[in-house]
Amino acid sequence: MSEEGRVVQAATRPSPSPALEMRGITKRFPGTLANDHIDLEIRPGEIHALLGENGAGKTTLMNILYGLLSPDEGEIRMNGEPVTIRDPADAIARGIGMVHQHFMLVPVLTVAENVILGAEVMRGPVLLDLAEAGRRINALSAELGLPIDPGARVEQLNVGQQQRVEIVKALYRRARILVLDEPTAVLTPQETDEIFTVLRKLRADGASIVFISHKLDEVRAIADRITVIRRGRVVGERTPAATEQELADLMVGREVLLRVDRGEAHPGPTILEISGLRVLDDRRHEVVRGVDLVVRRGEIVGIAGVAGNGQEELIDALAGLRRPSGGRVRFGGEDVTGASPRRMRDLGLGYVPADRQRYGLVLSYPLDDNAVLTDYQRPPFARGFVRVDRAIREHALKLIKEYDIRAPGPTVRASTLSGGNQQKLVVAREFGDDRLLILDQPTRGIDVGSTEFIHKRAIEQRDAGTAVLLVSADLDEVLELSDRIVVIHRGRIVGEFDAASAERERIGLLMARGEAA
Repeated sequence: MSEEGRVVQAATRPSPSPALEMRGITKRFPGTLANDHIDLEIRPGEIHALLGENGAGKTTLMNILYGLLSPDEGEIRMNGEPVTIRDPADAIARGIGMVHQHFMLVPVLTVAENVILGAEVMRGPVLLDLAEAGRRINALSAELGLPIDPGARVEQLNVGQQQRVEIVKALYRRARILVLDEPTAVLTPQETDEIFTVLRKLRADGASIVFISHKLDEVRAIADRITVIRRGRVVGERTPAATEQELADLMVGREVLLRVDRGEAHPGPTILEISGLRVLDDRRHEVVRGVDLVVRRGEIVGIAGVAGNGQEELIDALAGLRRPSGGRVRFGGEDVTGASPRRMRDLGLGYVPADRQRYGLVLSYPLDDNAVLTDYQRPPFARGFVRVDRAIREHALKLIKEYDIRAPGPTVRASTLSGGNQQKLVVAREFGDDRLLILDQPTRGIDVGSTEFIHKRAIEQRDAGTAVLLVSADLDEVLELSDRIVVIHRGRIVGEFDAASAERERIGLLMARGEAA
């Protein structure tokens, strides 16, 4: 069905009584009004999208629904009756499931053990019946079209497979109201299509789905209704007929550039030279196979590829986090093959890692400490072995203001920030007077306003003479920002393009097959 036909169908569908109502929901944290008298209703058999900037209050609202937080004011109704949801066990018992932006899985356990955790299948009074659990999971995943291996350990799965596990886990508990918080942030386009097929099946079966995303094209493609939240308040409701520009402007409260003009690059001398680089993964398999690459000052080089084709290990080797098994890396004319992260930092490397929580921040530290995490030992933040707290605090306040990081102040823990504001903190720290800036998934899970800001800053870094190496699972981002594009497939560079003449279809085929049709 065409998009227009689907929109008309959604608009003319009868409006049944709400399966869920949230009325006047208010939640305050110290220095922050996260939810300000929010009203929201979800109907049976609909996909309802929640849009908003990072820190707008979307996840807080859904955490209240799931029992992870208690509202200061307001009430929740299900099928017209007031309910009190004290904790996630209450929510699950009422048929509410939630798939979080950062997966809530135990890596060392199997898929089956994760799925049945808290809803164990027993054989007798003390023994788990994992065989029966596996049969149930296989039946459910086959019904959904989400094949997973119940016996596989979660730590061995890629992010797309882990997303499947999270959805199966929620539906295994018979969820009829399913909340998905940024479910496609780390997925390939193919995996996103797979998840959308499942969501449409669930909708046809009468389930209610709350879909939180920053990807406007996806929201318009999957949602029946769209509610926009800004700074803790509902500012509008739209249908999928709304344009991406209209939705973006409503989210941010101003006109947003959905695509930033990168202008013309003026490349200078080579700053990074990679020759025959080979890198092993954690299982000692070679996943980077003889990569040659040159990056010059004053240009953005984008690496396009489906996740799992060696990008992660390549970047680890460049950042000093993984020792290459062969080949050479030269940085500013110096051989830095196998150099430490500190050495790379001292030579002028800035690095925004793909996983902000594991590698970008210390979540238990306050913002001001995280703001100097890579420079805390240098003036003006230290005199010898003595910290200069005032300089650290002033620097953090400057970054909070300059990058619009939504936080009560510099002393709150990084763990209290939304995912998008955590990302902005990492970006604020890493963008500076670097000779080489590595951006690995720099806008994953952040809103259109923040994406616009980060893209502009990346171009400013380039124009100031920094060499920028961009890795992104979002091909649109690679095409929009890059001056040159290289395609990686199974650990090898299989194509290189000038961005001005790059063809999306050809790059997509190289990403998927390693060769064009």
